Amino acid sequence: MSDVAPRRANVIGLGLIGGSIGLALRNRGWHVTGEDIDSSREQAAVDVGAIDEGGFDHSAEITFVAVPVLAAADHVKRALAETSGTVTDVGSVKASICRSRDDPRFVGGHPMAGSELDGLDGADGDLFNGAVWVLTPVEHSDDTTFAQVANIVASLGAEVVALSPERHDQLVAVVSHVPHLTAATLMGLASNRAEEHAALLRLAAGGFRDMTRVASGKPDIWLDICAENQSAILDVLEQLITGLSDIRDLIGSGDREALLARLTEARQARVNLPARVVHPEELAEVRIPIPDRAGAAAEVFTLAAELSVNIASFEVVHVVESTRGVAVVIVDRALVDVFRGGLIARGFRPAVQALS
Repeated sequence: MSDVAPRRANVIGLGLIGGSIGLALRNRGWHVTGEDIDSSREQAAVDVGAIDEGGFDHSAEITFVAVPVLAAADHVKRALAETSGTVTDVGSVKASICRSRDDPRFVGGHPMAGSELDGLDGADGDLFNGAVWVLTPVEHSDDTTFAQVANIVASLGAEVVALSPERHDQLVAVVSHVPHLTAATLMGLASNRAEEHAALLRLAAGGFRDMTRVASGKPDIWLDICAENQSAILDVLEQLITGLSDIRDLIGSGDREALLARLTEARQARVNLPARVVHPEELAEVRIPIPDRAGAAAEVFTLAAELSVNIASFEVVHVVESTRGVAVVIVDRALVDVFRGGLIARGFRPAVQALS
C-alpha cells in the first residue's frame, strides 16, 4: 500500500451533482468529506460511496459548492474563510457569484451534465465523462488556482471551457435555461390537450420525448435560476418568440422554399455541433509562456472558447530558472493555426508541435 496521503476535498450539497463529484473523486483516490443541509443525506452519501465521511474538512485542498444558486455565495464565503484551499461552485448562473467574491482562491464553475433521476439516486461517478465543464475566471483570478481547478475537473473526464461569467450566462440561457422553459411549455400544452384527447400522450414518440425530457427535472431549482439570470433568459425568450412567429408566418404564407431553407439551416447547424477530439494523430501541443499578469492562464482558455477550439489537456509547468510558468495545451491540429494566431494577437508567444 502507498504511504502517500490521499488528496482531500469537500463537497457541500449532496444532490445529483455533489454526489456525482464525490463519487468521481473517490474513484480517483481522493478522500471526500461531504456536508448537506439535510444531515440524513450525509449518511446516505456515505452509504452509496459518494463521500468518506460527513462534515467539513478544514484541511481540504479544494471545496466544491453544489447548492442552489441563491445559497451558493454564502457557502463559498465560508469555505474561503475556513480553509486555505481552492473553492469552486457548480451553479448554472455565474455573474452574480463571480462578481461578489474577489478572493483569488475562488473560480466559478458549471458542469453541463445532468440526469433524469433526482438527488443521490441519480449520482454517477461517470456523469462528467465527455461533459463540458465551464470555468468562469475574472480579472483577479489566480493562474495557479485556475489551473488546479481545470486539472481536477478534467481528471473527472470533463472537457474544460473558460468563459467570462457574463458570457456564460448569456450562452447558458440559450442552451439550457430557455430549452427547459420551452420543454415545460410544450409539455403543458400536450397535457392540456390530453384532457381533451386521452390518447394524445400515448402517441408521444421519440421526437416529443427527446424534446421534453428536460422538463422532468426538479422544478424548484428553476425559480432561483430564473431570478438570477432573468435578463439573459428574457432576451433569449424574446428571440425564440420572434423565431416561432417567423416560422408561423412561413407556414401561413405557404412559402415552401423559405420554410425548407430554414429547416435545412437548422439541420445543418445540428449536424455540425462540435464533437470531442479523441485520436492522438489529430492533436497538437501548444506551449505558451505565461506573461506576468493576473489571469493570463485563464485568458488562454477564454480565447479557445471564443475560437471554438477544444482544449483536450491543460497543464501549467513552472520553469526552474524563472518565476513564470508555461501553459502546455493540447488542441485539435486542424485548428491550431487559428489558435496560435489568436494567441499572438493577444501578446502570447506560443510554440506548436504536432503529436505523433
